[in-house]
Amino acid sequence: MDKKNIRLISVPFWMGGGRVGTELGPKSIMQAGLARQIRALDLKVDAEIEVSCPEKAALDPSMPKMKFFPQIKEMSGLVGEQVHRAVSSGAFPLVLGGDHSVAIGSLAGLTGHYKNPGVIWFDAHGDLNTEATTPSGNIHGMVLAIAMGLSDFKLTDIPGAGGLIRKENVVIIGVRDLDPGEKELIRAQGITCFSMHDIDRMGIQAVTQKALEIAGNGTDGIHLSFDMDSLDPLEAAGVGTPVPGGLNYREAHFAMEMLAESGRITSMDVVEVNPMLEMDKKTARLAVELAASLLGKRIL
Repeated sequence: MDKKNIRLISVPFWMGGGRVGTELGPKSIMQAGLARQIRALDLKVDAEIEVSCPEKAALDPSMPKMKFFPQIKEMSGLVGEQVHRAVSSGAFPLVLGGDHSVAIGSLAGLTGHYKNPGVIWFDAHGDLNTEATTPSGNIHGMVLAIAMGLSDFKLTDIPGAGGLIRKENVVIIGVRDLDPGEKELIRAQGITCFSMHDIDRMGIQAVTQKALEIAGNGTDGIHLSFDMDSLDPLEAAGVGTPVPGGLNYREAHFAMEMLAESGRITSMDVVEVNPMLEMDKKTARLAVELAASLLGKRIL
């Protein structure tokens, strides 16, 4: 894949998180100068695409544990198609959310092209709830369980998706808020999860290096899914589900710089920016900066 060709795929969608505002995230990130920053790195934006997401927010009373399921499944198919087109043309898909449910589409499109992608998932939460364990019914908290086939609704139910994501090649980083069912699933399935305690103890360099080894072991490349709530709310207040005690500014940038140096990252999501929750758009600007670091920007 030629990382010099970046395809920006905006997904203005909020229903996976159940809170309006994240549908404004992609526009906020673009207005913060993402395309300009990419071009400043001597990279090419080969296309800017906005996915026409479902807008009718009607709950299905027969599915109280999967809110807005029909809309999310439809959105996932549309996103998957665009991601598949991007990777098939040799471009680097940079998906702008929207809430984290948009990553179902990203992974569907990637598995339609790659036999075995690895995944590095920066998030304050595990996103490993299932229909049986979710306390809220919000699907943005189930994405990894869906991707690995651990829930009734599976990634392979999305039109165009290939296989499931192998749990052996999934790494979660920055976790500090897990539901009881997620804790049980992590232990039972042996999923690699580096909490903020692990980062405090080991350091972000060691954690990121270990993540690269695990997600890159025998895979066709690594998808990076970056939830802005992995950062401490003092750094990124404009997110729907902030949790104190997250990554600081330099930890996040250093991790992105290490991932860039590895040459293994083949696609990226940036999700959960909610510009309705702050006045100064600081979170959107930080999202641009982190994407730039992942794409090769350096201090010197």
